[in-house]
Amino acid sequence: MANELDELNDETMEEGRDVKVIAKQISPKVGVGSKIFEIMLWVLGIIPGIVFLIMKKNADNELKRIEQQINKAASTIDNFLEQRVVVLQNCAQLVNKAVDLDKETFAQLASLRSGIHPQSGEERNEYSQQIDGASSSLRFVMENYPELRSHDSIRAAMEQNSYLQKEVTAAREVYNDCINRWNLEIFKWPTKQIVAAKNDYKTRIPFIASKEIKEQAKGTFFA
Repeated sequence: MANELDELNDETMEEGRDVKVIAKQISPKVGVGSKIFEIMLWVLGIIPGIVFLIMKKNADNELKRIEQQINKAASTIDNFLEQRVVVLQNCAQLVNKAVDLDKETFAQLASLRSGIHPQSGEERNEYSQQIDGASSSLRFVMENYPELRSHDSIRAAMEQNSYLQKEVTAAREVYNDCINRWNLEIFKWPTKQIVAAKNDYKTRIPFIASKEIKEQAKGTFFA
């Protein structure tokens, strides 16, 4: 049998193709066949029926554990994002002592600490983008005032900000791994898919980079 994917002969896409996350949730469903399957287990005897009940309970517990892991991963992201806001606020105050910082940057940072608690991946992404915007504003000021880079406290704050951004990236990887596991597990027939359909579980959407970040990634950083 020949290779189904033949890199030597099949047509290629020379124009390339950008990769995008499809922001669509899918619900696991079970049909008549699954119901007949469960009924037949009871017809065969009490023991097969009870065994399958236990299997469904274990499947439900496993899905709940994954859900808790997702929440934990999301909470870790939120903690790092909050730390970034604190660091950027402290840095903004230090910068403002040396130069007259744009008040809009202060207002933006203040709003980020006004009790915002992301409840969904979409809100979390938006919150992170706002923090990135505040960070960019500070970097822009430092580019216009090179002498600020020699200030030990300011330099340390920006280095800590960069470190926290790396931690956010790593935490998102863990979050996406949990999301991927959830999306796979709820479609495992029969036990988990039946349980997921009964509880109206849906697939979850992984972290999606913003349009602005994608455009920046395509740009030239070093001229």
